[in-house]
Amino acid sequence: MAQNDKLFHESWHRIANQRIALRSSARIHRLMFRGSPWYVVQDAYSSNFYRLRPAAYRFIARLRLDRTIEEVWNEAMARDPDETPGQGDVIELLAQLYHANLLHYTAPPDTAKLFERRQKQQQRMMASKVKNIMFFRIPLFDPDPLLKKMLPFIHLLISPGAALVWFGVVGMGIKIAIDNFAQLRVQSEGILAPSNLFFLYLGLLAVKALHEFGHACTVRRFGGEVHTVGVMFMVFSPLPYTDASAVWSFPIRWRRILVSGAGIIFELFAAAVALFVWAHTGPGMVHSLAYNIVFIASISTLLLNINPLMRFDGYYILCDLLDIPNLQQQSYQQLTWIMERFGFGCKNVETPAATPKDAAIYTGYGVLSSLYRLVIFSSILLFVADRFLIAGILMAVICIAAWVILPVFKAIGYLATSPKLERTRPRAIGVSAIVAGLVFVFTYFVPFPADFKSPGILKAVDYSIVVNPASGYVREILVESGTRVTKGTQLMRLENPGLPPKLKETKAAIEETQVRYQKAMRELPSDMAPLASRLSSLNKRLERLRKEEHELVIKASFPGVWVCPRAHDFEGVWVQRGTPLGQLINDEKFHFVSVVSQFDVSQLFAEGIRAAEVKLAGNAGATVAVVSYTSIPMEHTTLPSSALGWAGGGTVALDATDPRGLRTAEPFYEVRARVDTTAGVPFLHGRSGKIRFSLSSEPLLPRAWRALRQVIQKRYQL
Repeated sequence: MAQNDKLFHESWHRIANQRIALRSSARIHRLMFRGSPWYVVQDAYSSNFYRLRPAAYRFIARLRLDRTIEEVWNEAMARDPDETPGQGDVIELLAQLYHANLLHYTAPPDTAKLFERRQKQQQRMMASKVKNIMFFRIPLFDPDPLLKKMLPFIHLLISPGAALVWFGVVGMGIKIAIDNFAQLRVQSEGILAPSNLFFLYLGLLAVKALHEFGHACTVRRFGGEVHTVGVMFMVFSPLPYTDASAVWSFPIRWRRILVSGAGIIFELFAAAVALFVWAHTGPGMVHSLAYNIVFIASISTLLLNINPLMRFDGYYILCDLLDIPNLQQQSYQQLTWIMERFGFGCKNVETPAATPKDAAIYTGYGVLSSLYRLVIFSSILLFVADRFLIAGILMAVICIAAWVILPVFKAIGYLATSPKLERTRPRAIGVSAIVAGLVFVFTYFVPFPADFKSPGILKAVDYSIVVNPASGYVREILVESGTRVTKGTQLMRLENPGLPPKLKETKAAIEETQVRYQKAMRELPSDMAPLASRLSSLNKRLERLRKEEHELVIKASFPGVWVCPRAHDFEGVWVQRGTPLGQLINDEKFHFVSVVSQFDVSQLFAEGIRAAEVKLAGNAGATVAVVSYTSIPMEHTTLPSSALGWAGGGTVALDATDPRGLRTAEPFYEVRARVDTTAGVPFLHGRSGKIRFSLSSEPLLPRAWRALRQVIQKRYQL
């Protein structure tokens, strides 16, 4: 549509008398988006696609080598002045098609210009590869002839019958995963162990090959062509990739969605089959490989492929579901429009959004995808640097140059030379300077509240694990679990059938020795010393046996609550000396034992803690005040409770070799905080929760810089 500000253009005279037409190799596809027709121009040689509005396509379709551009434009204006593109739109449209090598023109070829254009294309491609250094691609061969030969198999593979098989197998896999979830989670702790890296990469290679095979087969199933298969170095790991861009020419939306989701569909099928193999094999190579395939097919699907915030399968599925092609590009254009229109005051800029709903979608997606990409790429950088420090540093330098330094220079050039800012350049420069200054002041000088949280458990100040001092059968439970008892209360009664005979035998031996000792005093004084020694030994033995008999009755050593949920399971069972039978808990005073990471402990020791509070699991709305706390200045590697580790549902990483689930992967520091027991929440010994330490206020930038230095020092000892 011809807009007033683009109806006429000062550069029109440069192209008005040119005779231009689309190249004969260009293919045109008519697609429907949101009920409106669009036209997709396909370059048959490069497999690039360009989307045109109907008005723009009608103008391009009228171009002939025997007519000038101005003649075609004047004729179009005479027919439909409302829908014909303005001169400015025509210049932009022809420039895009020219740089894509889709135009044929009668002017003498300028070899230097052709080479210059090719060189610029290569420079743009190289710049794009540098920005995407973590996903560098190398094309290898054309798989289309092979796919043509496989068409009968592909039609069988992608059919309603195959879909029924897929649902059955994946449903079975889901059931196996639910039944074995605990074992799957425990095994995941060793996924990055050195002994497992080979199986992990082998599984990754197999899953990704199947993923790309799924895309290629689905494209060919619906009549598309696949001309490129290659290797993508994802974080320096070579993996297969397929160019399935032919899907953009499919007029039926559900087919485009199916092609985009084909890789995920094939991966989930592989994960289900691998789950079945994993569940029915013992430890060994097949078992490990099957588990790694399950891990890769599920994690990569959830974090990358199905996630629409990255330009993988989920992104293209979302584009087709919303019927919005090039969602990311239009989102960035929308954010640019907001900046230019409301920040810089430009009146001659157009929003890509046709409706307020589109504007909200573009804006939200642009912000969320940018933040998510930042998090993902930062995590990848740390992952690479953990294993290949030099490579990680090089990647960080390249990423900083591509994502920070280069955009800054581009922004400066944009502010200085952009034609859009011709009338509002002073305002644009002023607004940019003010925003940059405010961001710096806001992050460097304005203090913000600071705090950190640590997991922990509630422990009674006075508690003990009740064990039996003597071995025996548990004959009687004298007090039920949960009963409040006083000191000396009998809790359990044990019986040792072998103890009474030993007592009787010892007493008889003492009586006999006493008689012999009396006889030796009268007849043979030289035998008195050995008999006295034997008598002393027998008396000690009797004393020990009587003590053991006395200890068969388990008593409370201090007042509190007797806790023994499995008390009746012990009845009639022989328990060896020292067996934990239950706990005796004094529920009047509690402290919260927290696990503080090495990252946070420096703040705990170096900075003043203004306040601390505890929130217990199950009572997140209630806050428990901390009366006082004590930091223990020594490293620990054993958790106070298995509930804090991954195996017990906690957040602390564990050493995979510890079957108890208590030894941590990294050392930690312990902080014990006395809590106010009048908070009105149930205080139960062993209950988990989190403690929040409030620190002194600090600006964001110094805090972020310190956190970055701590990460580098912790990970790389630099």
